[in-house]
Amino acid sequence: MWLNLYLFLYFKGTEYYLVKWKGWPESSNTWEPQKNLKCPLLLQNFLSDKNEYLSRVREGKALKVRNHVKALKPAVADYIVKKAKQRIALRRWKEELNRKKNHKAMILVENTVDLEGPPLDFYYINEYKPAPGINVINGITTGCECADCPAEKCCPKEAGFILAYNKQKKLKIQPGLPIYECNSFCRCGPDCPNRIVQKGTPYSLCIFRTNNGRGWGVKTLQKIKTNSFVMEYVGEVITSEEAERRGQLYDNQGNTYLFDLDYDSDEFTVDAARYGNVSHFVNHSCDPNLQVFNVFIDNLDLRLPRIALFSTRTIKAGEELTFDYQMKGSIDLTSDSADGLSPSRKRIRTVCKCGAVCCRGYLN
Repeated sequence: MWLNLYLFLYFKGTEYYLVKWKGWPESSNTWEPQKNLKCPLLLQNFLSDKNEYLSRVREGKALKVRNHVKALKPAVADYIVKKAKQRIALRRWKEELNRKKNHKAMILVENTVDLEGPPLDFYYINEYKPAPGINVINGITTGCECADCPAEKCCPKEAGFILAYNKQKKLKIQPGLPIYECNSFCRCGPDCPNRIVQKGTPYSLCIFRTNNGRGWGVKTLQKIKTNSFVMEYVGEVITSEEAERRGQLYDNQGNTYLFDLDYDSDEFTVDAARYGNVSHFVNHSCDPNLQVFNVFIDNLDLRLPRIALFSTRTIKAGEELTFDYQMKGSIDLTSDSADGLSPSRKRIRTVCKCGAVCCRGYLN
């Protein structure tokens, strides 16, 4: 079985393709006539990559060489080889992401913009990764006794707040108010209407390469209704002192993913630079379609809320997901792209590229 098609040429009226064979070194590559190839998808990708490159450089002629051989120009051939390798790398990354996720919805990966491959030194996680000495589970041992939540003494009321969700399991509280979901000690089962965030994202999402210099972004592959839970923001939980140290290093690199957990205090920060989930790739917008909420489930420590992103309006399939990096609780969060939000401690202002009509012009 071949792994990929690299180049092609015409010789004496026959079209030949250079084939990289799976499990064999490149020294074993062979030129094969098209009639020997039973790989319509690979051929389609090859021709698509070639036409894409030619359309970009506005060149339609191939290079003629000796012996009546007609071959691609080196630049075109080089692009096709790199595109083929990128496609393999992105497919493997997509498979890895879907192996590691703990929710049913799919994660897709797409790059039709450039030759950027999977990010280096990034590890997918589904929940907070606490630094040594930090306990994100506070040893809660009790839960509600409701047979049919919400009842008079359900978890939100015990905490002094109202149930966050309506009968359609959509958010009904205002931004700034906390969400208290039923926990692992509650009597209610998995179908409880007060168990939403803990189930993970219900939507298939796509990590895609943006075409305006904002690096990677995330778009939904399904329609999302208003006030629906979309995803959590997860990463390493570190102290504010460690966040300050890392922030200075990130500033020099021009990017960071520090998210202050400042619901009740500013003792802890979530750093999603190396460890995170799909939210790692969500870009900023001055007119976002996602809103940040603090959530408490198995940890009632007000210093360590879980961070959930809910839709602020109906989001169409194929639309990019964004949130405002200057929302409460996210002042110090930045993207992996050059368009990422600079922390408040930075003196250099970063130009915003969100394109919204109400764009503030800067991310900080």
